[in-house]
Amino acid sequence: LDGPSYRFSLVSVYICMYISIFLSRLSTMETLSLFGSTFPVFTSIFIIIYLFGYFMIFQNWSGKHRPEASSCLMSLAHGTPAVLLATHSILKTQTPLGFASPNTIFQNMVLEFCSAYFFTDLLHYTVFIPNDVLFIAHHLATLYVFVTCRYIVHHGAFAILIILVLAEVTTPCQNTWSLAGLRKSDVPAAAKLYEFLSLPFYAFYSVVRGIFGPLLVYKMGVFYTSGAADDVIPKWAWISWMVVIVSAILVSMLWVLNLWVDLYRERSKKTKNQKKSS
Repeated sequence: LDGPSYRFSLVSVYICMYISIFLSRLSTMETLSLFGSTFPVFTSIFIIIYLFGYFMIFQNWSGKHRPEASSCLMSLAHGTPAVLLATHSILKTQTPLGFASPNTIFQNMVLEFCSAYFFTDLLHYTVFIPNDVLFIAHHLATLYVFVTCRYIVHHGAFAILIILVLAEVTTPCQNTWSLAGLRKSDVPAAAKLYEFLSLPFYAFYSVVRGIFGPLLVYKMGVFYTSGAADDVIPKWAWISWMVVIVSAILVSMLWVLNLWVDLYRERSKKTKNQKKSS
């Protein structure tokens, strides 16, 4: 995306190395979580990734796009590992799981991992894009859910992590699309990549956020309103979680709907221009 495809290849290799090293250290991290929070460790990792992107990978990008690209790099380093870790934490658990089951040590570690990412990205928005109230509110609300589930309620991580998987499974495609979008005006290859990814990304995102997300939220709502979790999860907790999750899904659907409208307009305009030229 910057000068041939060298820097984009470097980003991909770095992310793959990070994921491989991180997954190889799972047992160590789980042991560490027995003695204290892994949040400071993960926060340090994400800060290093952000600074690496800002000062190394994207050093020649414009001042406006440089911090945003660094945020995308950090999101890439969070999204795929978060999906793998959350899935692993669910499949690894030998005890029966449910929307009110107690958090396992590994699930707590995943919550801390994700909290560290959102905290670091929140710092990015506070410093570079303080007027983006919607994203700042989103990060604060997400942190609220993770922190209350991890440190106050100690139950319900199973449901939160399934939501997390659905939220982050589109991250690799979304961030690649976002990075291409930042450079599409300057680099023809980036413009082609952006156009190539737009349709499949919008479709994938719409299915995940528009079908699977609401279906899971409906099942969670039925379970919590039945009172089955009242003994272990206070009403204020699950009600606030549901408000945050439902709001996030609605906002994300409005966002992708706007993208669909823009895509339709662009392609309609291109078709009209082609007819005129012919």
